[in-house]
Amino acid sequence: MEIRDVTTADLDAVLDNRVRAFGPVDEDEVRSWRHRADLVLPEGREIAGWDGDHLVATTRIWKFRQWWQGRAVPTGGVAGVTVAPEDRGRGAGRKIVTAALQRSIERGDVLAALHPATTAFYRGLGFEHAGGMHKITMPAEVLRGLSAERVEVHRATPDDAELVAETIARVHRDARDSGPMDRGGAYWRVVLADEKPFAYLAEDGVLIYRWSKDGSALEVERLVAGSERTARGLWAIVGSGASTAETVRAHLAPYDPVLWLVGEREHDMIDRTQWMLRVLDAPKAVELRGYRPGVSAEIPVRIEDDLVTANTGDWTLTVKDGEGRLEPASEDPAAVRVGPRGLAALYAGVPLSTLRRSGLLHGGDIRSEALDSVFGAQPFALDYY
Repeated sequence: MEIRDVTTADLDAVLDNRVRAFGPVDEDEVRSWRHRADLVLPEGREIAGWDGDHLVATTRIWKFRQWWQGRAVPTGGVAGVTVAPEDRGRGAGRKIVTAALQRSIERGDVLAALHPATTAFYRGLGFEHAGGMHKITMPAEVLRGLSAERVEVHRATPDDAELVAETIARVHRDARDSGPMDRGGAYWRVVLADEKPFAYLAEDGVLIYRWSKDGSALEVERLVAGSERTARGLWAIVGSGASTAETVRAHLAPYDPVLWLVGEREHDMIDRTQWMLRVLDAPKAVELRGYRPGVSAEIPVRIEDDLVTANTGDWTLTVKDGEGRLEPASEDPAAVRVGPRGLAALYAGVPLSTLRRSGLLHGGDIRSEALDSVFGAQPFALDYY
């Protein structure tokens, strides 16, 4: 199988593989998918495997920044992994994803993230579950009763895309969030131009939502707010549709302020799906991540990574004054030992006791107990890509 960059001329074949892998897509989705291809093709972030003129496998690698304790880390979002039905079971999927990870490294990504169609396959490539994507459904009526002052907003257009991206990023930074993606102004320009949602921009918040196709629900694509006043004001805009909408559906953090603002939560529902993480450049990933103030530690770590061999070795993890370093060190019999799955889960804040009992982390001494404080986080996702 020869792996090469996807070009505009290949998109029909790529779309055909996508339909064969994931099922039919409607006309609006196809248009959006083609427009979003314009964001990745120029940077060589969509690749395919070919057997002569026959398309075997594809994947797209989104260019993101992912927030970790309020700091943005360059991340490749692996998406649209497809293998033609007649070519499955021959290793093509592993080859295309391995090539995608290498391409991510070449483009400067230090993490990779994805929404898995199958967990076992991606675990075999060093990914591990890192957090959840929470879809919360609540009666629209509970928002209509939300007490709120009027918040100055204006309807956002494609010309506001950069400001939308900057405002979302500022909220995640100031909240010291972990997990959400910073997709940049170019992405929001496509959304605001092509998908025509109802979009509002406040001084410290963004609301993007739309009606469901059957008109029974309001679907909130993004609502972030940097203050109680703005949170109340933006949710009140959504709640103003309660006379028509039965429910509101939104992807939110599990601790989003609206869950504490509304007066009644007896009947809301939370649907959680998992997303996965992989560390591509361990020293850089540690350096760029945020850490809780007041946490300090110096811990020996041994990493074994057969796929990304640059991660393999003996290291000293040092965290102090909100900064982290992972530096080469001599072998230490008291080192914490992890493979790529354990490293990804540790980075995402999975508790040390869980990692030990699941066989993803071994060794260490009393110093290693500080890892829970070092990497403590509650990661969440707001995007499916």
